[in-house]
Amino acid sequence: MVILPAIDLKGGKCVRLYQGDFNQSTVFSDYPEEMALKWQQQGAKHLHIVDLDGAKKGEPVNVFSIKKILETVRIPIEVGGGIRTLENIEDLLDMGIERVILGSTAVSNPALIREAAREFGEKVVVGVDAKQGFVAVDGWLSFSDLTVLDLAIEVGDMGISTIIYTDIAKDGTLAGHNAEATADLARQAGISVIASGGVASLDDIRALKAHEADGIEGVVIGRALYTGALDLAEALKIAED
Repeated sequence: MVILPAIDLKGGKCVRLYQGDFNQSTVFSDYPEEMALKWQQQGAKHLHIVDLDGAKKGEPVNVFSIKKILETVRIPIEVGGGIRTLENIEDLLDMGIERVILGSTAVSNPALIREAAREFGEKVVVGVDAKQGFVAVDGWLSFSDLTVLDLAIEVGDMGISTIIYTDIAKDGTLAGHNAEATADLARQAGISVIASGGVASLDDIRALKAHEADGIEGVVIGRALYTGALDLAEALKIAED
């Protein structure tokens, strides 16, 4: 199981939001590339980056910060936030990004998902963000009438092999992750899932690891790493055992 430290970019800084609320953000570093290097030095083998401003605007915004991170670390990076065109995807992959995350476009433009999956294969994953079971769009500013399971099945049929599932109600809260619900989603949709939202302790990592065979491919960890509530080296030991 893969551990992905999260670096959320807002105004060129590394921040964490509370339940996806842009008005409740905490700045953890003015230099995201230094935070990226810190996680690499602590053993991270992958990084998860979200361009929050891009998600809100509908196009990539924090490209300079992403380039600085790429110049600073050697490990694979996945990026999401405001990626709405094939050109956006190509630009990021050409820049050296390992994997691109498509979000709201899965609801607004499913044809792009099909085309991206056909052209870029496993270089493209879909971020499925939800609250109370319904999918959020536009940087979590609004909600669709699609359920998480419906969308997961749909994107799987479009050729996507992995989704990143975030429970917005848990995100940034350190309230714990519902590993059983995430495992159920993976089983029912028949798709690999990277868990995200609410991870608070090593017990959450152990619970997710126990469902690896059900399709839980990895876990994104944010606030718990930044506050010191969870030790990255210990989490990596559990995940990679």
